[in-house]
Amino acid sequence: MDKFTTMTGIAAPMPLVNIDTDMIIPKQFLKTIHRSGLGKNLFDEMRYDAEGNELPDFILNQPAYRESQIIVAGDNFGCGSSREHAPWALLDFGIRAVISTSFADIFFNNCFKNGILPIVMPQEVVDVLMEDARKGANARITIDLENQQVTTSDGQSFPFEVDAFRKHCMINGLDDIGLTLEKSSKIDSYEDKMAQSRPWV
Repeated sequence: MDKFTTMTGIAAPMPLVNIDTDMIIPKQFLKTIHRSGLGKNLFDEMRYDAEGNELPDFILNQPAYRESQIIVAGDNFGCGSSREHAPWALLDFGIRAVISTSFADIFFNNCFKNGILPIVMPQEVVDVLMEDARKGANARITIDLENQQVTTSDGQSFPFEVDAFRKHCMINGLDDIGLTLEKSSKIDSYEDKMAQSRPWV
């Protein structure tokens, strides 16, 4: 998992509420177990028409937002089914953070496990960030995880809360496997001990 410390990127404004996981990555794309390749189908039914042509009005199809790394979203982002493909698709597209007033619990947890930072902010702050994001590619938002600050393109800074353990994992790029590997010396020591004391196992 890539580390997340500080990033400055284009933020796409998506004020729609209740963006669910089927909107993020429709069910027909859930057959794969690979984390890569899903970015092209992110928001598929919102991005493309029935013939596969881009819908120019959709935010991520607009030139200013094709390289977005942040989404500023409406309330209850990531609701619906618990598919882990949703953060996979976001990450494969290039999204590293989502800012909203609230998230569905399972999606929220899955984001942290896959290197995406979900940030909960009060409505009045999300409104400011949404307006800043509407300025386009020249208005870049900065997220400083270590100091837990989001800064707009014109220098307004807002604090956010994040669980200390999850913050540690994000800053150090530790997913569940990485956390296990941190204990590899203890695991090896235990296996050596067991091999000596119980060689028949």
